[in-house]
Formats: sequence, structure tokens, C-alpha cells
Amino acid sequence: MASSSSVEQSDIAVALRAAVRDCGDRGLLFASKWASELLLALPVTKRRPPVLANHPGAFHTSTPARSRSPQPPLSFANHTPLSVPPGAPPATPSTQPRHPHAPAMQTQPTEAHKQDHNYEGVEEDYIATARTFMENREFIRAVHWLQPCKSSKARFLSVYTQYLASEKKALRDWYRLDNTRQQPPVPVNAFLLSLLETVQNATDPWLLFLKALFLRRLMRREEAIESALLSIAAYPWNWSTWTVLGECVGDGEELSSLLPLLPLPPTHPLVQMFQIKTLNGLNSPSENELGLCDRLLSEDLFPKSLWVMSLRACVLYHLHDFGQAETQFKKILGFDPYRVDDIDVYSNILYVTENHLALSKLAHDFLALDKDRPEVCCLAGNYYSLRAEHEKAIKYFRRATQLDRTYLSAWTLMGHEYVEMKNSHAAIEAYRKAVDVNRKDYRAWYGLGQAYELLSMHQYALHYYQHATALRPYDVRIWQAQGICYEEMGRPKEAIECLRRALIGADPHETTIHLKLAKLHNDLDEFAEAAAYHRRVVEVCKVAGKPVSDYAKSSVYVGRYHVLHGGADYALAKDYLEPVASSNSEEVGQATELLKKVRAAMQAQQQALAQAQAQPPTQTQAPPIDVVAPGQASGT
Repeated sequence: MASSSSVEQSDIAVALRAAVRDCGDRGLLFASKWASELLLALPVTKRRPPVLANHPGAFHTSTPARSRSPQPPLSFANHTPLSVPPGAPPATPSTQPRHPHAPAMQTQPTEAHKQDHNYEGVEEDYIATARTFMENREFIRAVHWLQPCKSSKARFLSVYTQYLASEKKALRDWYRLDNTRQQPPVPVNAFLLSLLETVQNATDPWLLFLKALFLRRLMRREEAIESALLSIAAYPWNWSTWTVLGECVGDGEELSSLLPLLPLPPTHPLVQMFQIKTLNGLNSPSENELGLCDRLLSEDLFPKSLWVMSLRACVLYHLHDFGQAETQFKKILGFDPYRVDDIDVYSNILYVTENHLALSKLAHDFLALDKDRPEVCCLAGNYYSLRAEHEKAIKYFRRATQLDRTYLSAWTLMGHEYVEMKNSHAAIEAYRKAVDVNRKDYRAWYGLGQAYELLSMHQYALHYYQHATALRPYDVRIWQAQGICYEEMGRPKEAIECLRRALIGADPHETTIHLKLAKLHNDLDEFAEAAAYHRRVVEVCKVAGKPVSDYAKSSVYVGRYHVLHGGADYALAKDYLEPVASSNSEEVGQATELLKKVRAAMQAQQQALAQAQAQPPTQTQAPPIDVVAPGQASGT
């Protein structure tokens, strides 16, 4: 087992080292950075195993490092269990069997690999020159100097730089129409179709990645997924491909159906990272994803990975475990105090927990570090928002969207600030921008509902709340908001249904929703149902040890129901009313009057019962029989 684990770790180290080089050579800097951080997260002894001379991954070239065998590392293919930290929740990566149409891991034919390697050797100087032009954002010059090249790497760089140039032009044209009616919701890249034609019949994994990217931008989701799966089958360690694949997933059910189609087994680290990252993006991770994070952080895999730790912190944030999430972020910053990635999520946690001191220090430190990162602008916006300086908060959120138009959190938080300022029209505009960026984010839909509710346009608000519940079906706040909308529209039965749905995901000790349900049932003269919810409130408050004044109204309602509305359980009414009558709450008078009626009714019941018991049972007598004398027959 030890030797198997060593081979497994050395395979991962070789693959990551190749990914750092291959992604960097192609200008995929985010994927290269991801791979380099994971590589450093491996234990040193496992990152550099003692014997590498005869390992197939030790042959280094500038071509993509593809898997040399048709299967991934055997320890993952055979589902070798990894050690999990004590107390960690059990992780179940996937329960579905591998789909028969899932692509198998691929290798490049030897002859094609040699020919491509030779081309790269000849074109090395052209490729290096093109890379320098890319880094200086001279994309068209890079395309020009790559024209005579034939290698797959040069072809990728040529198509990718054309794409970057077209994106730059589309963004420039979009900003030119800013604040006009002609401006489309998002920048329109008119060159995507022509770029797709250049990679339509591609078999190289890097060109397949570009094909998946173009198809996703063209909203051809199924084709994009197919191309991404083929790219992963040929080169699994390009995280950019996994990112495109994740953007094609609409919800958790789609992810569950996609996992069996992956060319890697469900226990492979890449599959687990993809699952966690995608569900975080959908705002719907569970305890299972927390277990997967702990598995990835075990000594067998990436015990020092700040990227995985950040994934875990985000899972805790979405699970509303803010204390543990804050602890995790503190641990990350302890390892690397200059890490900006996901610092906006940490600021959200400090904002929700109202940790003024920590948020102030964080904003001061990171504004001094890099004030031109969108995450840092978002952090500063949260700081000013917590201080109720909404105009300054909006200024920083707007700056974040100027630095990155697709930065979803900034648009959403800007909308929240406008709601706080009662500027519904500006809030709606900000939320619509967020929806244009990502229609899968429930927060923007929920914000639109809130903004229209401020305008008393409840039908519109209900429409957007329903979009939000479709994305997040167990969110208590959204169901409550829907219930309030229905109540305002004079539809109490629908309001009751929404609030009952809210109870499914609510805290077991919650009382606010129960009180609202009791009120709605009372308005419908459904006194028995209303009394049942009030009883629940009283039970929860008693268990929590709350003072009588907190649940006195509910106790009085239960007593009134049994006295005046046919409940007739006087013993129960007495138990509920006596504590209120002997307290100092406002309902003392009502409770005392009702208690008198309860006692009178109980006395009357006892007297009636005593009378019934005292009265002797009466014997039933047979009716007298008419004796007919002989000769007195009828008619005689």
C-alpha cells in the first residue's frame, strides 16, 4: 500500500509540474497558477520521489503532457480509500456508475507526437515571440507572427490570441454605448462563429478546450460539454477546461447526471475538486462537499493546499457556519497573508457577523496591498456598508465592476446598497446586471424581488422570488418573502403554503414563521390550526427557557381557543393560562379573565359528571299488553 501511494503521488506531481509548464506556455495563466499552488501543496517527500529515472512522466518536452496509459493512476481507478481526518463527515464523491458513453482516457499516437515535437523545435523562437506579444496585450501582432507555424501549440496560441483580441474589441464597443438605449445587456463578440470554424474538427486537447469555450459563449451548452469532456480525456490537468465545464452546469441535478460522464473515476482528486467548485458556484454545497474537502486536505493528497482550504471555507460560508468559515480564512491568511483570492468571501463573513474591528483591519491591509483588484474593492465596499456609509460602499462596488464587468458579487452588493438607500430603480438596474452576468445566482433574483417589493409591485416581486426558489428550493428567507407577497396581494392560502415550505429548511427552534402562520389561519377563522401553531411557539419558548412575556400572547390564544372557539380542553387551557396570569406580562388581565371562565367551565363539567353519577339507573318497563277477552275479536 505504501509503494502504491508513493507512485500515486509521484504521478500527480509529474502531471501538475507538466500542467504548470504547458498552461503557462499557452497563456492560460489562471490554470498555470492553480497547478503550481497544488504542486507546492504536496508533501516534499512525495513531490520529489527518490526514483524518477525510468518514470514515463520524466521525459520533458514543450508539448502537452498527456497520460501515457489509457487509465488514470491505478490507485484512483481502483477506488483506494484515502485517509480522512478524525471527525470529518463521510464523503461520497458519486454514487452513479460510469456511463457507457463516457469518453475513455486518450493518448496521442507516437508518430503524431514526434512530428508535433519536431514542429515545435523549429518554431520555438516564433512561439516565444508570440508569447511576449500576448503578455504585452498585442494580440494581433502575435497572430501575425504565428502565421507560418504548424505545431499544435502555435495553432492554439494563434486562435486564442484572436479570441482575446475579439473580446477586447467587443468590450470596447460595449463601453462606447454605455448609458444609451442601444447598449446590449452584455458585450457581443461577433467573431465567435468564425473562430469556432477554425477548431470545428479539432482533436488536440487544447483546441478542444477552445472549442468548448466558444460553444459555451454561443449558448450551445450540450456541444460545449461534449468538447470539454473530450479535452479532459486527453489532458485532464488543464483546470481552465474544468472551469468551462462547470459554467455549463445549471443546478445540482445536472451535475449529478454529468459526473458519470467524466473520463476519470469519482474518487479522482480532479473530479472531487470539480464537484466542490461547481456546487460552490451554484451556492448549494452540502455536508458531503465538506467531507470531500477534508479528504483532499488529508496527508495522502494536498495537506497544505490554500486553494482547497479556500474551497472548504466557501462551503462553510454557504452552509452558514460563519464561525468555522472565519477560522478557516484566518488559517489561510496565516500561511499566506498576501493571498487576495476569495478575500471578498471572507469580508462577507465579517460583514454578516458584524465584526467591525477585523473587517476594518482587513480592508486597511489589502487596500495598501492592491487596491486595483475587484476582490479588494468589494472588501472595501463591505467595510463602508457595515459603517452605514452607503454612498462610499457603492463607489467601491462600482469600481469593482469597472475592473471586471463579470464580477457578480459587486453587482449584487451594489443592489443591496441601493435597497438600503430606498433607491429601488438603481437597485433594479444593478440586480439586472448581475442576472446578465450569471442567471444561476439566486441572490440577484432575490434582490430584484426585494426591489420590486419596495415599489409595492408584488406581482413582479413574486415572479423574481419564484426564480430564486427554483435555484435555491430550501432557502427560508425566499419562501418567507413569497409568503409576505401573497399576503399583501390578499391571497392568504398561498401565503400559508409558502410559509409551510419555509418551515422545511427552518431552524427547529424558530418561532417567527409559526406566529405568522397562526395569524393567517386566524384571519381565515381556522382557529384550530392557529392554536396548533401557537402551542408550538409556547413549547419552543419553554424549552429555550425564555420568560413568560415572550410567549404570553400565544398562551392566551390557546386558552381563548379552548374557552370560546370549541376546543373545550379546559385542563390544557388552565395549564397555559396560569403562568401568564401570575406573570408581569401585558396579557395578565386577559389571562385572568379567561382563567375564571376556564375554572367555571371545569366546575360545571364536574357538577354535570357528579349528577350523572348520582342519578340511579332507571329500569326500562315493557309496555302494557292489551288483553282481549274471548269473543271480543275485531269486528265482533
